[in-house]
Amino acid sequence: MKSLYYKFPALILIVSIFFSSCGGFQSSDNIIIAEGSPPAIIPLPQTLTWGENMYKIPNANTICFNEGSEKAANWLQELLKRANAKAEKTQGNSCGNWALITDSALEEQLGKEGYILDIDNDGVTLKSATEAGLFYAIQTLRQFFPAEIERKQLSQTEIFLRQVHIEDQPKYSWRGTMVDVARSFFGLEYLKDHVDRMALYKLNRLHLHLTDDQGWRIEIKSKPKLTEIGSKGSVKGGNSGFLTQEGYLELQDYALARNIVIIPEIDIPGHIYSALVSYPELNCPENSNIDPKLATPPELYSGYEVGWSRFCLEKPETYDFVSEVIGELAQITKGPWIHIGGDEIEDPLYETFVVKADSIVQHHGKITIGWEEVTKASVSSSLISQQWHGKTESVVDVQVIESICTNFYLDHANTPGQENTLNWCKEDGVSIEDVYSFSSKSSSVIGVEAPVWTEHVLNDEMMDDRFWPRTLAVAEVAWTSESKRDFLDFTGRVSVHGERLNEMGVHFFPSPEVDWTPYKKAKEPKTLFSGFIPAEN
Repeated sequence: MKSLYYKFPALILIVSIFFSSCGGFQSSDNIIIAEGSPPAIIPLPQTLTWGENMYKIPNANTICFNEGSEKAANWLQELLKRANAKAEKTQGNSCGNWALITDSALEEQLGKEGYILDIDNDGVTLKSATEAGLFYAIQTLRQFFPAEIERKQLSQTEIFLRQVHIEDQPKYSWRGTMVDVARSFFGLEYLKDHVDRMALYKLNRLHLHLTDDQGWRIEIKSKPKLTEIGSKGSVKGGNSGFLTQEGYLELQDYALARNIVIIPEIDIPGHIYSALVSYPELNCPENSNIDPKLATPPELYSGYEVGWSRFCLEKPETYDFVSEVIGELAQITKGPWIHIGGDEIEDPLYETFVVKADSIVQHHGKITIGWEEVTKASVSSSLISQQWHGKTESVVDVQVIESICTNFYLDHANTPGQENTLNWCKEDGVSIEDVYSFSSKSSSVIGVEAPVWTEHVLNDEMMDDRFWPRTLAVAEVAWTSESKRDFLDFTGRVSVHGERLNEMGVHFFPSPEVDWTPYKKAKEPKTLFSGFIPAEN
């Protein structure tokens, strides 16, 4: 049986007049004693101690921040504005009821992304070694407020926050999702919405699968036919299109403001028909590198099968093409990583190609990521392997991102038999519990990432349905120590977050694993920080 905590989340923060008339709060000497359930925080913090009292947010507030906390002060001010609380910012120490403190000495205790959040009778204090940690503290604090704050000004005139002490830091540095925009294109607007949702749950890596047989989705100005021709394809019923370089840079800036790094993937040397149709000279004589010939230039490809196209690895021009594309992509990529794909291909020159591609990425100042098959080659020790089936016999010792399909392939069904989903990896689908049950003891694992492949994902609602609510489990697996995770407790907290996802406009799948708290369909849903970029002070 779920506790009252999960059934009545609205008890935690509502208008004081309501509680006064109903006897919900007892007050003595300005001490407001808390009743009901504390907020449902996702991901669960490492150390969480609830207080017995509530803190009432006054009408006039002062955000006191020290050097290094300027951006966090702007995020917090925006949050309080939506809660109808006036808040002035002042740089200094001990000068307000909201204190933001960046202290590099805390890194030993909290790491680069950890934070301390204290709410007591005097106000709210957030501490971290970095701006990123303060940002995550604010995302935790955001979940103390009613879900209504996501889409509009709160209707309440008085807000109470449950007093608490939190000391928190992530289990993994890599906490990601992957959007396949190659088979069916999803543009800038959706990707920004996805970034906003990721940020709330402290996810920090967005991998974009930008190229595949069906479409090429990133502008390469030195190779204009890639988008003039290659971007015109998609799977049957899907969307064509591409990101301009300006749009790609805009998305990166938007994401980086939320501590999310974009990782672009150019899938090579297989899954490459969109490039082969754009530049047919990359093919071998008589298109012998295309087998079976599911399409040949100038045809576009709209099917679902994979593993049938590859570069002509005997041609020097192939390596010139790869170097030119990777070089231009590196120039416009602000993060340190470029993903080279590398899966599902058999070729005598495969290992030779992968080593050269890894070297090209390094030459252009980036770190290589590849699907796990690339570790069959003697790649550099800096390369990161992304595991999706875990069966590759690696010849190198490298860091690993876990995307094991039985736990993290969210294009698979939420429940057995769901329409328009895949089941090749796990016939009955990938449930929330399948995601949440992931475990690894390997010291090589730097994090987890959940992909959605888009063979059958053709619009925003379908993409939402695949990601949510399972991405909540991804977030908690990535952040919270395994010893602190409990599936029943987790689904109880998820039940509360259904309302928040609804207010944010997420068309999430109503998983039967969750006893959802009732809510009304939001009109004009929106995410709290949608479009917001903190100003430089």
